[in-house]
Amino acid sequence: MNFASDNVVGAAPEILAAIVAANEGSLSSYGDDPVTTRMTARFDAIFERKVAAFPVGTGTAANALALAALTPPHSAIFCHAKAHIQDGECGAPEFYTGGAKLLTLPGEDGKIAAATLQRAIAEAGVGSSGGVPVAAVSITQASEAGTLYSPAEIRAIAEIAHRNGLSLHMDGARFANAVAALGLSPAEITWRVGVDVLSFGATKNGAMGAEAVVFFEPARGSELPYRRKRAGHLFSKQRFLAAQLEAYLTGDLWLRNARHANRQAARLAGGLRALPGFSLRYPAEANIVHVEMPEPAIRRLQEAGAVFHRRGGPDSRLVRLVTAFDTRPEDVERFIEIAGVASVAR
Repeated sequence: MNFASDNVVGAAPEILAAIVAANEGSLSSYGDDPVTTRMTARFDAIFERKVAAFPVGTGTAANALALAALTPPHSAIFCHAKAHIQDGECGAPEFYTGGAKLLTLPGEDGKIAAATLQRAIAEAGVGSSGGVPVAAVSITQASEAGTLYSPAEIRAIAEIAHRNGLSLHMDGARFANAVAALGLSPAEITWRVGVDVLSFGATKNGAMGAEAVVFFEPARGSELPYRRKRAGHLFSKQRFLAAQLEAYLTGDLWLRNARHANRQAARLAGGLRALPGFSLRYPAEANIVHVEMPEPAIRRLQEAGAVFHRRGGPDSRLVRLVTAFDTRPEDVERFIEIAGVASVAR
């Protein structure tokens, strides 16, 4: 019953098999290999257009390098107050941009509203000679709260951003979960609604360790090869990153994995919400559930071996539960059962 994160699980068998297959023989290094060529074609296919996709080793690198390509060092980036680039990346976006500031915005359910962005742009004086000019907006899909931006919400944000000369970045660490939950094509929630660059995540959904920076206008990624090399994320044996991403995007693997994780989260949310003293903090729309539960239930679950994180400090009753591509339904049921016994006992 480990619901601490979708990073705690291993890699999907299909991904491991692809790595083993890529290990055969000798191939050109630094991405000049047929595996990377095939991977690139897979990205073009799923996004229904020619894109520029650059494999990197971590999600932090994908976010920081994507934002560095959009943001001069004297500029700023709008993001949600709970965005991973703000709370979980040790200043990497500021470092790789050469000093750009992150300006945080409030927003219900982990999302930025278009109206909030419009006010922030007006208050920041975008286009004026004073203060720090804002260059980009970053949104997270699925959000850190486990919620989803609809295409209409993304389009509204993009239109405001572009009208004011800002680029739109999407942190897609859990992009597959969003695509699976919304039932829309990747194109429909990215470039067709105004996203300029996507940090495409795979590690949380079955890869051993592979992400990609995806530019929907390839010319905008012209600097990325140099930035990636300078950052230490141009792998000499890039075929091993590319093999993971190629396998991930072949057939239905990436969406099948995400659907499974989403289903288990929905079962957790539904089962826990029905218990006395339990309540969901946010809608559980992807594979993250935030639930407030009685302290006796937290202790009983921990004593039974369940692993999860409290949010808001060691005494908080708000718990975050994250499901993964290989979460066992029986673990979900056992978690709900123990929580239910504890809620009755209290």
